[in-house]
Amino acid sequence: MRYFLFFLLIALTYASQGQQLTKYVNPFIGTSNYGATHPGANYPHAMASVTPFNVAHRKNTDNLFEKDSEWHSRPYVHENKYLTGFSHVNLSGVGCPEVGCIILMPTTGELELDSKKYGSTYSQEKSTPGYYSNRLNEYDILTEMTSTLRTGISRYTFPAGESNILLNLGLGLTNETGASLKIVSPTEVEGFKTIGTFCYNPEDVRPVYFVAQLSKSPRSFGAWKKMPEYKGVEAEWVSYNNDYKPYEGYRHELAGEDIGAYFTFDTKEGEVIEVKVGISYVSIANARENLRGEQSGWEFDRIQDKNRSRWDELLGRVRVRSSDDDAKTIFYTALYHTLIHPNIINDVNGDYPLMGSYKTGNSGKNRYTVFSLWDTYRNVHPFLSLVYPELQSEMVNSMVAMYNENHWLPKWELLGMETGVMVGDPASPVITDTYKRGIRDFDVQLAYTAMKKASDTPEKENMLRTGIDSYNTLGYVAEDTTDIWGGSVSSSLEYYIADWNIAELARLLGYTSDYRKYLEKSMGYKKLFDPSTGMLRPRFEDGSWLNPFNPEAGKNFEAVIGYVEGNAWQYRFYVPHDIEGLIKLLGGHGRFASQLQLLFDSDNYDMANEPDITYPYLFNYVKGQEYKSQQKVRELIDKHYTNSPGGIPGNDDTGTLSTWLLFSMLGFYPVCPGDMNYALVSPYFDEVTISLNEKYYPGKSLTIKANKADQEAIYINTLRLNKKKVNSFFIHHEDLVRGGLLEFDLTTNH
Repeated sequence: MRYFLFFLLIALTYASQGQQLTKYVNPFIGTSNYGATHPGANYPHAMASVTPFNVAHRKNTDNLFEKDSEWHSRPYVHENKYLTGFSHVNLSGVGCPEVGCIILMPTTGELELDSKKYGSTYSQEKSTPGYYSNRLNEYDILTEMTSTLRTGISRYTFPAGESNILLNLGLGLTNETGASLKIVSPTEVEGFKTIGTFCYNPEDVRPVYFVAQLSKSPRSFGAWKKMPEYKGVEAEWVSYNNDYKPYEGYRHELAGEDIGAYFTFDTKEGEVIEVKVGISYVSIANARENLRGEQSGWEFDRIQDKNRSRWDELLGRVRVRSSDDDAKTIFYTALYHTLIHPNIINDVNGDYPLMGSYKTGNSGKNRYTVFSLWDTYRNVHPFLSLVYPELQSEMVNSMVAMYNENHWLPKWELLGMETGVMVGDPASPVITDTYKRGIRDFDVQLAYTAMKKASDTPEKENMLRTGIDSYNTLGYVAEDTTDIWGGSVSSSLEYYIADWNIAELARLLGYTSDYRKYLEKSMGYKKLFDPSTGMLRPRFEDGSWLNPFNPEAGKNFEAVIGYVEGNAWQYRFYVPHDIEGLIKLLGGHGRFASQLQLLFDSDNYDMANEPDITYPYLFNYVKGQEYKSQQKVRELIDKHYTNSPGGIPGNDDTGTLSTWLLFSMLGFYPVCPGDMNYALVSPYFDEVTISLNEKYYPGKSLTIKANKADQEAIYINTLRLNKKKVNSFFIHHEDLVRGGLLEFDLTTNH
């Protein structure tokens, strides 16, 4: 009851203030500069979304539309202006192509089934949380979309004449091909699209099921497929030469790689036709049940209002007071992006695909998917734990359940499939960090067993830790003992952080010998430290160093031996669980600070690179140098985050770069998952209040206030928590969640 009253109080307070924070969200941020976000209609943590799909074709030098040859991991790029439909299952901020499929497209005039020909330029784009709209220039059709957790709905306003609605199952971002459909009635079509092979992993594939329903009966309807090019046949044979052939009135199942369905209408000027689509990863029957459960009628405006209200509710957990509307938009858009993934995968009846199999489970709880953990373990999950602990609890319970089903914790899980993408053992830090923050309503003993299994199982049987044999015998992954795509140094450093978190959980659970064992393993990074270069350097089984060795190799994202998505400089300080130990290796605090500064001065720091995004905060470990963290963080915010399509410095990685911004604008950052001390910098806003969930935390709210004479005041002079002076540039999580007032007195001088 107390839990219910807490959220009721938030909702009533929020409503009384009349705040609609969705007005400060610009979904176009991140749709350029490879941010890989999209502006489509999303519901928070939703299975379905409806977004414009404009990455299939583009104009060539002859002004003709051709296949877009650029490699796209997102369904929409702001610079592209040729749209071929609206997709209903999408990912936000990922690095490899997937889903972006089940695509609807309205057209007018004679039926055309080739997307290179039926696509359209567009204008009058509008996007807010839960709503997207544009006008198709070629057809003068107003398009609008909104969505629920598991369904989408589109509203098309047609001109007078012949009009069409096309369902294309051939288009999409997935590397898999193949689909099936059946027209159930003139106003309903069902089927599935095969997806998978994420980042070219050959093992992951599954169907996504759908049911689409139309609000009006068509004049005619049918299925269509792309015909093969006939070679070597006699002239009297009909050669379709890759044309698309319609089958009017076809009501049987149709399967193939390039198939679809069409519905043709005679429309009056301004006539509205709606299409709603239910999604499921379990069955067509469940997709229909999702549609029935979340859209029983045709109520576009009501659904849009409900979507917006849910966004306002979640965004309202953090209330910013500032006269800078641009800064508020950048902040709330980042918060919006952080609340898209992980997303639920269970249907309204609770069904979901079991991890690593094609069977169905049902726990009666929300089940989450899209765990891009190499990215999100660093800051997304700590942020969710602080602001949305009830959601983080559901996510950790999902991760532990995946271990029960698949016998391994997830690494980069996607729709119930383990893709194996990236390196390390990132679930272990998430679990320990969540537990230490006070979220303990999950099976911690089972989780602990799973974490130890990843660290101790020999490589031949280990699905998570490549190179673990040499790591467990030598203390590091030897470059010559395994064919390791992820780089021996990068993998080793990730394993050290995971083992330190296992040690921390062992300590809390009272397993003293385990604590000592995993703590010792986590200190193996010292064996990779090369005193001659001051770098963490690839090493062979016999103890020799990789030679020749260039610490800047890989600076421009090119492949380099020993490191993944980075170079030696960008991994040099990546020992967040033992910064003091690293400081000693580098020759003391002064030497550490000068070398950290050199990272930035030599242009080796990459704001879009996960391993080094925490580095601006490391000056806090050197007395007298803390001002540099305040200076550098503010500089990076102002340089890389803007209220524009390119306003994220790179791939958002399911909210990771957005979450860096959120913490940085609030004025504190979790340097290491599992470490409850936040590094402090100056807050960006005059005042921010975070509503705390009293089921998990003793405080009702935390207010962060910046006292400053002008906007140039970015340096911390004094700090107070509930009027008591803070004599450190770090603050503990437990102190924050007790609630109250964290007050910064800022100055222009450091």
